[in-house]
Amino acid sequence: MSVELGKYNKLQVVKEVDFGFYLDGGDEGEILLPARYVPKDCRVGDVIDVFIYLDSEERLVATTLKPLVQVGEFAFLEVAWVNQFGAFLNWGLMKDLFVPFSEQRVRMQVGRRYVVHAHLDEESYRIVASAKVERYLSDAFPDYEPGQEVEILVWQRTDLGYKAIIENRHSGLLYDSEIFQPLHIGTRLKAYVKQVRGDGKIDLALQMQGREMVEEFSDTLLRYIRAHGGRILLTDKSPAEEIYDAFGVSKKTFKKAVGDLYKRRLVVLQPDRIVLTSAAYK
Repeated sequence: MSVELGKYNKLQVVKEVDFGFYLDGGDEGEILLPARYVPKDCRVGDVIDVFIYLDSEERLVATTLKPLVQVGEFAFLEVAWVNQFGAFLNWGLMKDLFVPFSEQRVRMQVGRRYVVHAHLDEESYRIVASAKVERYLSDAFPDYEPGQEVEILVWQRTDLGYKAIIENRHSGLLYDSEIFQPLHIGTRLKAYVKQVRGDGKIDLALQMQGREMVEEFSDTLLRYIRAHGGRILLTDKSPAEEIYDAFGVSKKTFKKAVGDLYKRRLVVLQPDRIVLTSAAYK
């Protein structure tokens, strides 16, 4: 058995001491879980989920605290302090995460937050971070399908929109013309793959695309109008911002859903409102 440094590991408790428990680290020997992190009612023989990192003396140590990032992941972290060697980020553990000056895109400042990638330094075997995230994105051709739901981390503003890191692997782009909500660097949210281009670049959308989206929102809109007295003071002429504030969808999706309900004779379109027909209550 080998322990993965900088990640969660399921390890067995093999020994209890005054200052904590020792866990079976396999080839790495016994690893200390300090008393402050020992779960209630834990005893020898239990298998527990712990995060493994290096203490201030570069020894393997376990914790049940939940770090904000694991090795191989990207995160938006705040600088706790800096010295002559680099910056140190707060990642939720006692020992801060080090970013050498050589791994900073701009000189990091205390109190500011940056998107970084956590990894093992090949020479020192320490967990470090880098703000030069491009070098840690996958070169493999993406295997996503159009419409696939993904988790993203917004990491860079561009002239076209926002670049986002997709599931700690690839970079994708959200276009300004299709964003109807405030976005900020470091935001984590759900998105959908619009397409994977021939060169491997990925276009993203914050809303489900195509007929499936329209059908799903049509049902949502119908329930909403029923719950609001059978009418809403919005139409296909309403500003896109008002539509998004009310429903969290684009004006294009709203208009298609309204058209779908109209074709099904469930709504009547008036100049300043949409009203349900009697058929909508059957």
